[in-house]
Amino acid sequence: MQLSNRLENLQPPATIAMTQKAREYKAQGKDVISLSIGEPDFDTPDFIKEAAKKAIDENYSHYPPVAGFPELKEAIIRKFKRDNNFEYKPSQIVVSTGAKQSIYNTFQCILSDGDEVIIPTPYWVTYADIVEISGGKPVFVQTTVESKFKASVEMLEKAISPKTKALIFSSPNNPSGCVYSKEELHEIAKFAQKHDLIIVSDEIYEHIVYGEKMTSIASFPEAYDRTVTINGLSKAFAMTGWRIGYIGAPEKIAKACDTLQSQVTSGANSIAQRAAITALDADLSEIQYMIDAFEKRRSLMMKWVEEIEVFKMPEPEGAFYIFPDVSATFGKTYKGKLVQNADDLSMLILDEAYVSTVSGSAFGMDNCLRISYAASEEQLNEAMRRIKELLA
Repeated sequence: MQLSNRLENLQPPATIAMTQKAREYKAQGKDVISLSIGEPDFDTPDFIKEAAKKAIDENYSHYPPVAGFPELKEAIIRKFKRDNNFEYKPSQIVVSTGAKQSIYNTFQCILSDGDEVIIPTPYWVTYADIVEISGGKPVFVQTTVESKFKASVEMLEKAISPKTKALIFSSPNNPSGCVYSKEELHEIAKFAQKHDLIIVSDEIYEHIVYGEKMTSIASFPEAYDRTVTINGLSKAFAMTGWRIGYIGAPEKIAKACDTLQSQVTSGANSIAQRAAITALDADLSEIQYMIDAFEKRRSLMMKWVEEIEVFKMPEPEGAFYIFPDVSATFGKTYKGKLVQNADDLSMLILDEAYVSTVSGSAFGMDNCLRISYAASEEQLNEAMRRIKELLA
C-alpha cells in the first residue's frame, strides 16, 4: 500500500514525541517531571466555563458559520482594536480549530509549488512542515544567543530570492521567549513592503509578556495590507483543549481561508466559539494572575540558569520557556553517556534525571534546549536541581 509522498518526510512534532516517552516512564512508576509541553498548567477560568455551559443550555449545538459566529468575529474585531490598535471588517476574520489550523489554512491559500518562505530560527516546530505540505520551501535565517534569538533586517535580506513569497515569525517567540521591539518590527514591516512579501505574524503568546506591551506588526501602515495576524485562546486563556484560533487578514486571503476551511473542518466547535466571545470581551485583569505566576517562575528559572554553568541564554521577555545554548556540554560524558548534540542531552536528562525537555533541533537550533516553566514552583525547583546535579 503506497502512501502519499507528502508524508515521506513528515514526523510527529518532537514536543509530542518527548511527552509520549515521559508518559511511558510515568507508567513504569518513575517520578517524571514534564517540562516539555507548551501548555499552561492552569485550568480555564470559571467565567469562561460558565459561558460554555450557558451556550449548551441555549442549544448552540448546530453547525456554526464556516468562518465563525458573527458575534465572535465582532469580539475579535474589538480585541484587535483594543489590544493592537488596528481595525478589521468581519470579512477579514476567520475562526478555525486552533491557531495551528489558522497557519495551515493561510499557507495552503498563499503558496504555490516552489514558493519560498523565510523562517527565522528558532521557530515553532510546525512552521516548516506546514510550508512543505503546502508546496513551499522553508528558507531558514539563523539567529544566535548574541542576537537574543531575533532576526535583523540584514539577516533577512540575505534570504531573499525571486521565489520568496512570505515571512513567518512569532513574537513573543516559542521557544526562545524573545519579543521584537516596536522599532525592530517597523524595520521588518518596511523590509516586507520593499520585497512585496506576505507577513504571517504568530501572536499566540501576545499577553504573556513581562515588560512593555508587545507591538503587533500589522499596526504599521507598511504591513497592514500584507499581514496575516495569527492568534487564539490557548495560551493566555488556558484554553488549549477548546481549539479556537483565528486570523485577521487581507480580505482576499481571509476569503480563500474561508473557502478552504469549508472543505476541511467546516466551522470550529460551536460551544467553544460562544465561550470565546466571553473570553475576548473580558478585561485583561481577569487573566493577570496567570501572567504574574509565569513572571515569578521566570525569575526562579533564571536563578537556576545562573547556577548551571553549561547554560547560556538571554532572559526571555515573554511566553513561558527558557531556551539555553547547551553546546558547552557537547563532547562531554555524563553518567557514562557521551553528549554530542542537544538531542543527546535532552534524552540524557530524561533517562537520568527523569525531567522531560525538548531538544532545540526541533526548533531549528540544535545547540539549544527548550524547558517549559508552565509547572509549579515546587516542580521547577526539583527539576532544575536534578538537571544541575546531573550536569555538575
